[in-house]
Amino acid sequence: MKAVNFLFFIVLLIVFESIALIVAAANQPLGALAGFAAFFFALLISVAIKIADQWEKIIVLRLGRFAGVKGPGVCLITPIIDRAIFVDTRTLTMDIPKQQVITKDNVPVSINGVVYFRVVAPAEAVIKVQNYTYAMLQYAQATLRDVIGGMTLDQLLAERDKISKDIEQAVEKESALWGLEVSNIKLQDIDMPEELKKMMSRQASAEREKRATITKAEGDREAAVNLAHAAATMAASPGAMQLRTLQTIDGLGPTASNTVILGLPMDLVDAANAFTRAKARSTES
Repeated sequence: MKAVNFLFFIVLLIVFESIALIVAAANQPLGALAGFAAFFFALLISVAIKIADQWEKIIVLRLGRFAGVKGPGVCLITPIIDRAIFVDTRTLTMDIPKQQVITKDNVPVSINGVVYFRVVAPAEAVIKVQNYTYAMLQYAQATLRDVIGGMTLDQLLAERDKISKDIEQAVEKESALWGLEVSNIKLQDIDMPEELKKMMSRQASAEREKRATITKAEGDREAAVNLAHAAATMAASPGAMQLRTLQTIDGLGPTASNTVILGLPMDLVDAANAFTRAKARSTES
C-alpha cells in the first residue's frame, strides 16, 4: 500500500471508529460490530483511491476486461473487482546494446545505439503487447542489423544520420500499432577491427599526401605561368631588367653582413676602360 493510501486508511479508520464508539456507548454488541465494519470500510475505501502523477495514466481492468483509462490525479476504482495498471507516458530512453553486425562488403563491426520513445496510447501498449519496452528493444536491434547489413562500410561511416533515419522509420511504422511513438534513434559507437583501422589510417594518410602533391604541382604551374608573363613584359620594356636588378639590390638592406657581388663581362669592362682613356686624352689635347 502506498503512503497516500495508508494515510487515507488511517484518517478513515479514525472517523469510522469514532462513529463506532458512539454506537458502542448506546449498544455495546452493536458497537463492537460497527468497529469491525469500520476497519473493513476504511480499508476498502483507501484501496479504491488511486493517485496518478501528471505523467501517468491508469488502465482499469474490470474482472479482467478493459474498462477505461483514467488520470492523472485522484481516481476511484471498485475494490476487488477492478485492477489498476499505471503507465508512464514520459519519453523513455533505452540503450541498444553493442552487437556484432556484418556489412554488405563482409566487414564485421560492433554497433550500439539509443532509442527515445513514449507511450501515446496506454491501452494499446498494455493490451496488445506483453512488455512494450522489451518489444521495442528487440525490434530496434533486429532493424538495426537489417539496415546495417544492407550497406557497405564506407556508407556506414559516411551516412550515419541517414542510417538512423531509416532505422527510425522502420521501427516507428511497427511501434505505432503498439501505441508507441518513436522520437529518435541514434547510433553511438561504431567499432571495427584494429587491423582495419590501421589500413584506413594509412589510406587517409596517402590520400592527404596525394592532395598535397597535387596542390604543390598546381602552385608550381601557376608560378611558372606568372614568371613567363613577367619575362615577356620585361623583354618588351627597355630597362625593365635593370630596374628589377636595382630593386633586388635595394631590397637586400643596409646590413653590413650582406655582400653583393655583381658579375660583368670582361669585354664590357675593357670597353669602359678604353672609353675612359680616350676621353682623358681628348681632354689633355
